[in-house]
Amino acid sequence: MTSFDTSPQLNVWRALLALAVVFVMLATTGWTALRNQRGPTALEASVTAWENGRIDGRRLPDAQASPARLARFFASLTEWQRASLARRYSLAVGNMNGAPVDLRYLANRAALRKARAVERLRMHDKRLSLSGQREAGRRAHQYEALLNHDRRILAFDPAGSGKVAEVFGDLGRAERVSVVVPGVDTELLTFQRTHRRYSAPVGMAESLYAAERAASPGTSTAVIAWADYTSPNGLGMEAATAIRAEHGAARLNALLRALPGRAPVSLFCHSYGSVVCGVAADALPRRVTDIAVAGSPGMRVEKAAQLHTSARVWAMRDADDWIQDVPYLEVGGLGHGADPVSAGFGARVLSARGAQGHSGYFVPGTESLRNFAQIGVGAYPTVACAGENDTCRADLSATAAA
Repeated sequence: MTSFDTSPQLNVWRALLALAVVFVMLATTGWTALRNQRGPTALEASVTAWENGRIDGRRLPDAQASPARLARFFASLTEWQRASLARRYSLAVGNMNGAPVDLRYLANRAALRKARAVERLRMHDKRLSLSGQREAGRRAHQYEALLNHDRRILAFDPAGSGKVAEVFGDLGRAERVSVVVPGVDTELLTFQRTHRRYSAPVGMAESLYAAERAASPGTSTAVIAWADYTSPNGLGMEAATAIRAEHGAARLNALLRALPGRAPVSLFCHSYGSVVCGVAADALPRRVTDIAVAGSPGMRVEKAAQLHTSARVWAMRDADDWIQDVPYLEVGGLGHGADPVSAGFGARVLSARGAQGHSGYFVPGTESLRNFAQIGVGAYPTVACAGENDTCRADLSATAAA
């Protein structure tokens, strides 16, 4: 019988070999570059127009003012004045943290109509290649879908690969709010899918919203599908570093600090989205009571305590998730730290029974989705822990401040 060497030296060698595999992968996939922009984007132009604008002779406040300052400004206006600003500066208002959410929905509908008209023209622009015309057609189709009368678009930016966020439920009256933070390859054209529906942000959020209502019919909930950051494109260098996560974390915290009301907020972070949530953790507002990660490559720390957050930290991973084969280490900025489901990390480890691989945590009927829903509505004693014990439910009386 062959004996296996489990010496520390061999374990180090295995880690270095795994890291070498990552470097080879990065060398073959290369750096992912953002699409070059010529001149200001449509959003930047809208913000510039806002900053030079007036309403009934009054100068408009700085678009980057605090959410509280902007909320007071909009509250001082008449309904007609607010609607007028939403039409004139649709992208600026539609992405403005501090603007009333209903006004953001209205502004983003106007922005989507303008963007749809642009793409319809591009579909027949002979200066574009056939692939460029086809992409314009796909974008026009996506904008058409987002313009369905019952959709609530909280953020929208058509520049580059596109950013978007959508609300399910009544955000202004919700007693509990959940935010789904997706991972790599999230952009405008992958925001929702027909095939593999629950691997896309819209499908994830819709599924979670339905599960939360089933878990607690008497609780008013809202779920945000948050694809309002530029995620890494594929498993290249960007996915192995925190560069995109740092920008995403700043945007996520800006959104969270501008949410209406005082309802507790739970974050559900998938794949690279858990890197975003890990980077964001130490600056989260205290109303964020829970951070739940699934299929995580790491959260940029070695232990949950190093996140420096008052929120509970939950983690799950399906047995068939390929992410478990990614080296859990960080060297020279590459890699994202310790495995969140490992015993030494210190997260509350949840059952992911029934999940369908790396992209199947939000599939209806799975224990992974049920656990997310129980966290989302605050039904902590009923979550299912991984393994045979119930350590993930320990000390739940120590709640974070809402």
